[in-house]
Amino acid sequence: MVKYKVVEANIVTDEALETIINETCAQGWHFESMQFAMREASKRPSMAFVLFTRAED
Repeated sequence: MVKYKVVEANIVTDEALETIINETCAQGWHFESMQFAMREASKRPSMAFVLFTRAED
C-alpha cells in the first residue's frame, strides 16, 4: 500500500523548499513532485505543494 503526504509551503524560496524536502525525506518519505500556485499579478509562485510517498503494509 502506498501512503501519500502533502506539505504546503507558504514561503516559496529555494532554501525553504530544500528544508521541506530534506526534513521529510529524513523521516522515510520519498519525494514525488512539486506543484506551484501562481498569482496573476506576479511571476513568482505564492505557494507550493510538495508531494511525498512511502510504502506501508
